[in-house]
Amino acid sequence: QVQLVESGGGLVQAGGSLRLSCAVSGSIKEIETKAWYRQAPGKQRELVAAIINGGDTHYAGFVKGRFTISRDNAKNTLYLQMNSLKPEDTAVYYCNARKYIATMRGSLDYWGQGTQVTVSS
Repeated sequence: QVQLVESGGGLVQAGGSLRLSCAVSGSIKEIETKAWYRQAPGKQRELVAAIINGGDTHYAGFVKGRFTISRDNAKNTLYLQMNSLKPEDTAVYYCNARKYIATMRGSLDYWGQGTQVTVSS
């Protein structure tokens, strides 16, 4: 099992910044990727940014140049630095970890409980 606990959400004005954190614990070996997703009311959950074990990162087009995903392996913590926030960034942000399960010969997704980010205009 993998446990993910997000923090750092809140209310911010447009143009402001927030940094989300995700503490990762439990059986963390064989985690392939860590990522941030978000879900706005009435919309599907969407990928925001991901970081692969080797350190490569991937960003959704709508956040490129504004958000930065990073990790501190010593602290088992994932971060999302969000700058130049827009009202359309308002959503619940979820931390995700994808872990390879040998007995399944496949991967399993683990999710945090989510943290609300609200950007006022």
